[in-house]
Amino acid sequence: MIFSTKKLGLPTPEEALPGRDTPMPIVNRHFVSGEPIAPPFPEHWQLALFGMGCFWGAERKFWQQPGVCSTAVGYAGGYTPNPTYQEVCTGDTGHNEVVCVFYDPAHTTYQALLEVFWQAHNPTQGMRQGNDRGSQYRSGLYTYTDAQLAQARASRQHYQARLLKAGLGEITTEILPAPTFYYAEDYHQQYLAKEPQGYCGLGGLGVGYS
Repeated sequence: MIFSTKKLGLPTPEEALPGRDTPMPIVNRHFVSGEPIAPPFPEHWQLALFGMGCFWGAERKFWQQPGVCSTAVGYAGGYTPNPTYQEVCTGDTGHNEVVCVFYDPAHTTYQALLEVFWQAHNPTQGMRQGNDRGSQYRSGLYTYTDAQLAQARASRQHYQARLLKAGLGEITTEILPAPTFYYAEDYHQQYLAKEPQGYCGLGGLGVGYS
């Protein structure tokens, strides 16, 4: 990933880059599973949205999970419509790098995905993740239903207790209703399957959820 040295804070809507009306063109086929990564989806699929630093590694972590049907990476939580990667890296869009996870509730649960989320990254670092610095690397849970919101908040409380017991710090993860998801450029989709030697600094704290 590009190491951003730009802002560690978020812009105001007035400061944000203007963006564009045209969505990012993508190939609507998951490079690993062959499933669609954009609508329409099978009716039984459910949706979850996570920000946990480098979206390359976050996406791979989730597509490897049982019950996950498809994944896509993109940008959310900011103001600029249909941003480019270069724009997001300036810190002037307000967006976070996120992974959209499409899963089959008959074979996995949102709770299981939350446990992957907490254990796979460091949720205590604010506007960074490891060597990746910038507002686009912040930890975030973005929820689509009241049930997801309640589970997300309860899981944060639970994992915070686990971290404190291990002598670690306060969680900085933002938990918000899911904002608009903008697809990232096609070369970012399933990047670490296309480029297995690609760099990603994603890493957890070594503290289990249970």
